[in-house]
Amino acid sequence: MGQIGLAVRNHKRMSGIGFTLLFAIAGYGLAQLPGLDRVGQLGCAILLAVVYRQIAGYPEALRTGIQFSSKTLLRAAIVLYGLKLNIAIVLQQGLGLLLLDTVMVVSAIGLTLLIAKWLKADLSLSLLLGIGTGVCGAAAIAAVSPILNAKEKDTAIGAGMIAMVGTVFAISYTLLQPLLGFSESEYGIWSGVSLHEIAHVALAAAPAGEDALALALLAKLGRVFLLIPLSIVLMIWMKRSGGTSHGGKIEFPWFLAGFIGMSILGSFVLGHWIVVPEHVMNGIATLTTFLLTMGMVGLGLNVCLKDFKAKTLRTLAAMAVVSVILSVAMAYISSAIG
Repeated sequence: MGQIGLAVRNHKRMSGIGFTLLFAIAGYGLAQLPGLDRVGQLGCAILLAVVYRQIAGYPEALRTGIQFSSKTLLRAAIVLYGLKLNIAIVLQQGLGLLLLDTVMVVSAIGLTLLIAKWLKADLSLSLLLGIGTGVCGAAAIAAVSPILNAKEKDTAIGAGMIAMVGTVFAISYTLLQPLLGFSESEYGIWSGVSLHEIAHVALAAAPAGEDALALALLAKLGRVFLLIPLSIVLMIWMKRSGGTSHGGKIEFPWFLAGFIGMSILGSFVLGHWIVVPEHVMNGIATLTTFLLTMGMVGLGLNVCLKDFKAKTLRTLAAMAVVSVILSVAMAYISSAIG
């Protein structure tokens, strides 16, 4: 009986994981369509998961597998995400941009919380959105959620909001680029220090040329780098403020150590001591995207729109206002230093 029970549990887990994979594949397919290609695989998959939850409810029989995706696979994606961060390039060529990135991160978090408090919005969700806006979108939200002991529903809602607002901003940037009169460097810096996701930065900067794209990605990598010290600060803050996690104490996010380790590996080992073919690195990048998407699908299935309150919409408004303010401010700064 014990083996039969174990087999049943394993079957349910694999079925749940496969369920989130189907949504990730569907999200990938939708993201290939004109218009939806600007929303991206992550945003499309989360939207599908949320719609499914409202129509069919939560698939309880698959809960263990879905939770495995939303926790274990999501954290594995954050670890692999570290390969995208080349610490050496950030420290050697982007110190000036790193200072500007720091201003962006601090301002995004501070202003989001300030305006959210003024609007009487949900402060916990606002903190996640401020971090996502300032650092690197959904990946940052997923990384800090365990540290902040955030609700899975808030993590999913925050990731969805970031995907939606970031996409609108990225498209707006591409439309404004010919009208602003920015040089390639000015536009690249502006895109890199102000847009939400790496994908949004690439989408907005690529039409302006290779130099703009290179500077934009460098600026964005600086913001990804700041996820490390920010996470440490948040852990200290949670400990001193009496925040708790599972088991009554704050658990060290070991996946963050994996993120740092992968960043070091990608920065100083791969390509220097170990040569990895480009198609292998592209495969790892694709795997990372799918794991992140599967994890977010698991979170998206927790979102019940009936539970939405006015505070949630006010939180979205706070993030949108902050994004506009910082976008305008960074445009002026970028034109001055570009």
